[in-house]
Amino acid sequence: MEILAYGVQTDERPLLEAAFAGRHPLRMLDVFLTRDTAPLAEGFPVVSSSVNDELDGEVLARLAAGGTKLVTQRSTGFNNIDLAAARDLGLTVARVSYYSPYAVAEHAWAMALAVNRRLVRAVSRTREFDFRLDGLLGRDVHGMTVGVIGTGKIGECFARIAHGFGTELLGWDLAPNPACVDLGMAYVDKEELLARSDLVSLHVPLVPDTRHLIDAAALALMKDDAILVNSSRGGLIDSTALVEELKAGRFHGVALDVYEEETGVFFTDRSVQGVTDDVLARLMTLPRVLVTSHQAYFTRTAVDQIIAATVQNVADFAAGRTGENTLVPATG
Repeated sequence: MEILAYGVQTDERPLLEAAFAGRHPLRMLDVFLTRDTAPLAEGFPVVSSSVNDELDGEVLARLAAGGTKLVTQRSTGFNNIDLAAARDLGLTVARVSYYSPYAVAEHAWAMALAVNRRLVRAVSRTREFDFRLDGLLGRDVHGMTVGVIGTGKIGECFARIAHGFGTELLGWDLAPNPACVDLGMAYVDKEELLARSDLVSLHVPLVPDTRHLIDAAALALMKDDAILVNSSRGGLIDSTALVEELKAGRFHGVALDVYEEETGVFFTDRSVQGVTDDVLARLMTLPRVLVTSHQAYFTRTAVDQIIAATVQNVADFAAGRTGENTLVPATG
């Protein structure tokens, strides 16, 4: 079966190529799947999508009309896919149900430490031979109260690292994770977690109930000198409300690997034309904010696992099987 992969990163290309060599013909595109690029998939029975592709009803209909039978997404998240429309169109949809949670948790901590110790500003200064410490005062992580919102696999890894630093752990989730309880984590309601924590990290999926989980009211509960980290999904935070809080001088630092309107911006080069999103542009001008381009998952270990799962999804479809990665099974 011929496969068309959208949104393939430069470092991902040779890994995908090697994984599918001798199995299925593979064509890779660096452009994202949108209504404009969907016609490129005509004649390809399998489409491999990325997390920032658009797979609404119209795009899925165009894929189905062009002969696509399987959409296999190279991520765990699938909030960009209209599953009901896929089911109606007879499309099989699969994802990657698991990849290294350490990749995301470690990146979240790298960002948290960077904003805490003002590392980006410090490096920018020293490259210009400015060795002053003005404005670079950080805080010990040891002894902090760390709030983990979402204590699944990634949240647990984040908590284990926090435990190693010697922090007090607070958690919020639908049900306690016994492994986190063993680390000494106390589960409290969201409001108490936000009010007590020196550092808050988000590790929940984006679903209707979690959209803008961190809104103006939630931000107002947080300490003025707190650190906020989001390496999960951009829509968890009301970005406009966050800008207003930052403009008021609140928070020691904010680290964002995701942004609610990142589609069409993240993973692209905007160095010449800039960005037209005023909220994102404002966030990136604020000195206490660090933004990375949805790269928390981007380690060799995690990408290898994502690609292996994608290969398995294609093999399962070809054999008429369903597995733990199947979101919409084949019909008929």
